[in-house]
Amino acid sequence: MDTVIFIIISVIAGAGIGFAIAKYLEKNNASSILKNAQNESKTILKDARVEGESIKKEKILQAKEKFIELKAEHEQVILSRDKKIAEVEKRTRDKESQISSELSKAKKAAEESEKKISEYETKLEAVETKAEEVEKMHKIQVEKLELIAGLSAEEAKNQLVESLKAEAKTSAMSHIQDTIEEAKMQAQQEAKKIIINTIQRVGTEEAIENCVSVFNIESDDVKGRIIGREGRNIRALEAATGVEIIVDDTPEAIILSCFDPVRREIARLALHRLVTDGRIHPARIEEVVAKTAKQIDEEIIETGKRTVIDLGIHGLHPELIKTIGRMKYRSSYGQNLLHHSREVAKLCGIMAAELGLNVKLAKRAGLLHDIGKVPDTESDLPHALLGMQWAEKYGEKPEVCNAIGAHHDEIEMTSLISPIIQVCDAISGARPGARRQVLDSYIQRLKDLEGIAQGFGGVKNAYAIQAGRELRVIVDCDKVTDEMAANLSFEISQKIQTEMTYPGQVKITVIRETRAVNIAK
Repeated sequence: MDTVIFIIISVIAGAGIGFAIAKYLEKNNASSILKNAQNESKTILKDARVEGESIKKEKILQAKEKFIELKAEHEQVILSRDKKIAEVEKRTRDKESQISSELSKAKKAAEESEKKISEYETKLEAVETKAEEVEKMHKIQVEKLELIAGLSAEEAKNQLVESLKAEAKTSAMSHIQDTIEEAKMQAQQEAKKIIINTIQRVGTEEAIENCVSVFNIESDDVKGRIIGREGRNIRALEAATGVEIIVDDTPEAIILSCFDPVRREIARLALHRLVTDGRIHPARIEEVVAKTAKQIDEEIIETGKRTVIDLGIHGLHPELIKTIGRMKYRSSYGQNLLHHSREVAKLCGIMAAELGLNVKLAKRAGLLHDIGKVPDTESDLPHALLGMQWAEKYGEKPEVCNAIGAHHDEIEMTSLISPIIQVCDAISGARPGARRQVLDSYIQRLKDLEGIAQGFGGVKNAYAIQAGRELRVIVDCDKVTDEMAANLSFEISQKIQTEMTYPGQVKITVIRETRAVNIAK
């Protein structure tokens, strides 16, 4: 029993010693791991510091490079500005030198004029001195004549006066002629200087309207296709559009000539479609021209809509919107009618706002005041009254209708908006270079030529070309025979001679073409 107890105690004591040894080893292992971890953390911190320093140096270098780059760009901008300033200063110095040279010339001219005035005064003094000498000589001669000839003083005086008159008249005429010629030369030079300076100082833009358009092509080979066999394509195109097509030696260009900008634009767009498509023959030409005319009508409506939207005008009748769009292709004394009407509308709005009136109503009347200048059919009424009738027809207010009809004093003004429209119309049309009456009268003469031809029976279309030197009349082959065509040409020429005034001569060409068209189904 005692032996068993001893063994148990020995085992327990041995187990305690082993546990203590294990605890000791575990503690030593943990301390070594802790030391290793501390060493690794120090190493990581050291590496992090080194890496941070390198990144810091790199960022500093990048910042310095960016600063140097920005500094270089800034210096370049400053240099360019300095260069521009230097150029402006140079131009200013040149202008100053030019002005100083002109001033010096003016001073020289003034000095020369003063010098000539002093010379004239000296000559006058010399003439007076000579007159005194002549008087003395006259007295001496009278005394001698009385002594020698035994003449009376009165007779001698008369004889001497006659001789002096002839001599003085001759010398005076010579002197006057020289003075007049010299004055003419100086006056011409001074007048030229004054006119040139005036033109340079008062140079303004002038209203210019072209009667030709240039259609650019890729190569001259296209010209032959446009002309067609024996010129049939170009004749069909001219007959369909009423535009003269000039194909000459101008490289890669065809000229379209017509006083009507709508017909000219239709011809240009139709040519573009035909050349792009490649199929060019008379039937295709007529089809494309019809489609292009429809497209132009749509563009006219779109232009009218954009105009009323830009001006803030609402509720206009569609026909009035279409009329406003047609203004784009009309002119009044060389001034584009749409630009003129927009300008008048804006001026009316500003003036109405200053006077405390209805701004929208004033703009509306200003935009519509010239709608009578673009009628669908000819009318004998003045454009102001015709425009007033249209405005009444399409439901415009009485104030707007009265302003349209009274802006040229055809009717009495009944509202405050009417004089505003009249004043703004005058402001827009009377500014320097706004209008050009010569072109407008020329276009009216071409329209009168076409109107005379269209007044005859059997005429389908009439087009004035060659700046009014030729009138092409296209007749209906079913109504006009070949003999009647010759007679029609003569009758039109006689009527033009009796009713119109024009320079040179007008060639009347009557075109009668028979065409048979069938469709295979």
